[in-house]
Amino acid sequence: MRIATLSLLVLVLSVFFSATVAAQIGRDKIEIVKPKGYVSPGIRRSTELESLLKKAVADVTSEYRFKPEEIAATIIDLRDHDLWSMADVNGESRLYPASVVKMFYMAALHRQLEDGKIVPTKELERGLRDMIVDSSNEATQYILDVLTDTSSGAERPLKEFEKWQYKRNRVNRFYSSLGYQNINVNQKTFCEDAYGIEQQSRAYKGQNRNMLTTNATARLLAEIATRRFVNETRSNAMLALMSRDWEKPSTDPDDQAVGFTGKALIDGKMTGTKLWSKAGWTSKSRHDAAYIETPDGQKVVIVVFTENHANDRKPIAGVATRVLKSLKESK
Repeated sequence: MRIATLSLLVLVLSVFFSATVAAQIGRDKIEIVKPKGYVSPGIRRSTELESLLKKAVADVTSEYRFKPEEIAATIIDLRDHDLWSMADVNGESRLYPASVVKMFYMAALHRQLEDGKIVPTKELERGLRDMIVDSSNEATQYILDVLTDTSSGAERPLKEFEKWQYKRNRVNRFYSSLGYQNINVNQKTFCEDAYGIEQQSRAYKGQNRNMLTTNATARLLAEIATRRFVNETRSNAMLALMSRDWEKPSTDPDDQAVGFTGKALIDGKMTGTKLWSKAGWTSKSRHDAAYIETPDGQKVVIVVFTENHANDRKPIAGVATRVLKSLKESK
């Protein structure tokens, strides 16, 4: 009887561990996939928008003594839901995005949640909120681990590292499948520096750091704003995390609501204007990706990346102010 019981126990444990291993192996193969029927947004280049954006950027670079390569900007007019109008200055320049990359991880996570490939939990909800609302780097590290089934730790031998790196590139493969080009979104964000396998993943000297363009960033924000990326409920959830109350007083010059594009709304006393955004800044960079809806019907995405002017809080708002004024005058 004891032998039979022991045999049954061994069988149960064998099935359990086999199922666990199978589940882990299967999990490795789960990709983030584009929605069924997904079609890239219709975008046309606008000479009118190009003219006003170039003037706005030229005015700002002259006033704040920027080199031409130290600023990139893209605007997308979303008033025509089916065919967007777009213009850029250095819009395909690859720049380190700082915390703006967190918007890409948020969107990829909602894609996985909608597909049922990631199970929602209170901890996941907390991490997602802290990543976008507070721009927490620790939360971002957790979210990227969940998305890619990777974790930080010691450096690994080449073959083991290549397997790890393939999984870490899962987010890149997803955006590539949607037609996003010239970007790299496979690294965690840190308050200080990366160590171990994370530094190995960066190729030690930063050759594999996160990189974004203002064009790709503006496109993603536009897709979120127009509810194309995931269903309406999830789109609204993302926008809720990016909603910024720029009319609420703040003494923090790096507050995402008032220290970036929101400053343009404050200076212009644009009461009733709504702002959704994700900012990013380091000791060298200062960026913002913003979606704005005005009471008079404007719906515009404005993305501005600046380098070597991290402590200057006026240029991003300066571009936004000029763009919004020109759009209003052209109506």
